Amino acid sequence: MKKIVKWIFRALLTLAIAAFVIGLWKREEITRLMAVNTLFDEECIISNFSNMDGAFLHREISKGDTPVSPLPIGTPLDMPRGYAEWVVDRTVTSTLVLKDGQIVHEDYYHGTEVDDLRISWSVAKSYLSALFGILVDEGAITSLDAPVTQYVPQLIGGAYDGVTIRNVLQMTSGITFDEDYLDYNSDINRMGRVIALGGQMDNFAAGLTETFAPAGETWQYTSIDTHVVGMVARGATGRDIPDLMAEKLIEPLGLNRSPLYLTDGVGVAFVLGGLNVTTRDYARFGQMILQDGQWQGQQIVPAYWIKTSTSPNAPTAPGKIGYGYQWWIPFGATEGQFMGRGIYGQYLYIDKQAGVVIVTTAADRKFREAGVNAANVDMFRQIVAATE
Repeated sequence: MKKIVKWIFRALLTLAIAAFVIGLWKREEITRLMAVNTLFDEECIISNFSNMDGAFLHREISKGDTPVSPLPIGTPLDMPRGYAEWVVDRTVTSTLVLKDGQIVHEDYYHGTEVDDLRISWSVAKSYLSALFGILVDEGAITSLDAPVTQYVPQLIGGAYDGVTIRNVLQMTSGITFDEDYLDYNSDINRMGRVIALGGQMDNFAAGLTETFAPAGETWQYTSIDTHVVGMVARGATGRDIPDLMAEKLIEPLGLNRSPLYLTDGVGVAFVLGGLNVTTRDYARFGQMILQDGQWQGQQIVPAYWIKTSTSPNAPTAPGKIGYGYQWWIPFGATEGQFMGRGIYGQYLYIDKQAGVVIVTTAADRKFREAGVNAANVDMFRQIVAATE
């Protein structure tokens, strides 16, 4: 009996030591996986969204030595009735309003601060669109109707074989991809675990094999399409996105703080939602877009690209929200009204005719509820009206 007890004890001790060694060996991966699984928990979501670099692989995007571009202070804006309640209901963490390039409102909530690098989520897609437009203008990409496999041979034989660059810009690839953030086994959450465990996003995209419609026929929001846009940019230039973004877009803007990208296990930027930027620096980017790509006397993004990419050219359902090249066009928008939008309440809302840019960051765990996006857009329109 004593021998059996000793044997069991030794076996348990061996298992404990093995578990400890494996835990040390895989400590970073386990930490990131735990971060993914608790990222949106109510008690820590606000802090998490300002400290993504503490839990995930990441890479800085150099802001260079360009002097910080000014954001003059204008006449303070009287915010519309209901704004204070909206801030509470939507768990808003910061709001900044520019009118004709001047700050007319800026505030931070729930302990967030002006220098926080706040996660953009899918607002990052609009940044990538702007970068892509620069590359097209420079001739690195010769035609939007070229197949993505022309620049990314890795995608040959998979679901993206036969899909064009325009298709992925418009999210009309027809790729089967489950975007349900509340389903643990959805594609978007499986992709998140690839990031957490140090896997490779390129392999994840190349491994997709199913389609639900012919390319170009049907619009469906498909975040992995944006990763393929990034793959095309890398394939066309032989450079990675953080370096391209730094040179072509970030350094000319004169930001206050260097942004960062979350990355996968081989340093590939999580371009579909991993950009982290301060609220004021989101505003600088938005103002440049409003000014048809001009900033501090320099044409950064081609004006024609901004016009096309922010127009509702994707075949979305009639009477619904519109989509361009990684930009949203709200239902009922007049010309020059468009936005970048990310989960949990991140917005970059632009009204060119009114000369207004609105940046909102949030940690809204109810963002998917019916009517929330429409109510947010209504608030932005009220803010624009208050500036007149």
